[in-house]
Order: sequence, then structure tokens, then C-alpha cells
Amino acid sequence: MKYRVLTVAREYGSGGGEIAAIIARELGWRLLDKELITEISRKERVPASEVAAFDEKVDPWIHRITRSVWGVGADGISPIAPVDVFDAQRAANMAKRVIEEAHRMGECVIVGRGSQCVLRNRADVFHAFIYANWEDKVRKIRERVEPGTDVEALLRTMDAQRVEYVRRNYRENWANPYLYDVMINSKSQYEKVARLIISAMKMVPEPISA
Repeated sequence: MKYRVLTVAREYGSGGGEIAAIIARELGWRLLDKELITEISRKERVPASEVAAFDEKVDPWIHRITRSVWGVGADGISPIAPVDVFDAQRAANMAKRVIEEAHRMGECVIVGRGSQCVLRNRADVFHAFIYANWEDKVRKIRERVEPGTDVEALLRTMDAQRVEYVRRNYRENWANPYLYDVMINSKSQYEKVARLIISAMKMVPEPISA
């Protein structure tokens, strides 16, 4: 198989994480999903809970503005010691480094975090996007959250965060089909979708005659 790495972008509630885990298990590859949070925590020496709070998010606009003037006193003139702060931008930068390191090692499945953009145009990387019917996503998430949670609002918010993460960090449209080799509706059939993706990765395209 010519592919050494698989990236899996996914709609919230589509089962993309579960599908990625199945593929990693079947291929005997490493899975970088929650493990990516652990690795960033180790490298940055900050609690994993803090990394998770910034995972696949962007900083509020006021934070981005004030970041540019850190190191200047309240009068706007006097210099002060720079503040070393862990935020969403730093988390995204470190995620990119971890993704690149994982690619160099090979044999891994990377979930989200803009990995389809970080490793775009790498001949040894296969990119998949997992989506699902709205009703299937609502049903799945409703089983995981507290009663009374506005599940539909949660679905919209989580996907909006992923769209903005890719847009701000990579200037790309998260749903752009040209970023992916396959885009698949999971239809709550995770094992079947995993096998389909593995089959696609193993398929050798035949040359097109003129």
C-alpha cells in the first residue's frame, strides 16, 4: 500500500473518531486523536485539560488583538516582560508540529486538527471526510449529553468551530471536496465505512489511456 498516513476530518456526531479508531486497529497503525492532546500537553508542559479546552478552537478576537500588544505597559509605551501564555493559537501551532512529526514516522491515523491541510499534496497520505445525516447525528449526541441539552445547537456550534479553525489556521474551506480523497456518509455503519476506506487506500488507480 502506497499510503503511510490517513487523515480523518469529521462532522461532529458523524462517528468519524470511531471510524478512525477501527481503521487504526485493523491496519495496526497508531491513532492520533485524544493522544494528540496528550502529546501537546507533554511538549508544552501544561495540563491535558488545558490543551483540551483549546483543542480545534480559535481565540476570541479580543484575545488576538491584545496578543499583538503584549510586552507593552498600560501606558502603551513602557516595555514589560513578555507573557508566555498557552492559548488556542499556540495549541494549533503545536498540533501542526505533532502532525508533521507523525507523518515522518508514518503508519498513523490522524483525526482532525487541520491535518488534511497540514499534509495536503503529500503523495503518501490519504484524506477522508466523514459526514452523516442530521437525524443520525442528533440521535448519537443525545445519547452522550445531559438531558435537556440543546443537541441541535451543540452540533452547529461544534462544526462551526471546526470550520473556523481550518479557515483561520490554513485559509481553507473545511468542506472543500478537493482536500479529500473520499467523502463518506457514515449512516451509523462504522465498521462498513472503515472497511470501505481501507479498500480505497489499497486500491491502485489504473493509468488512463489517451
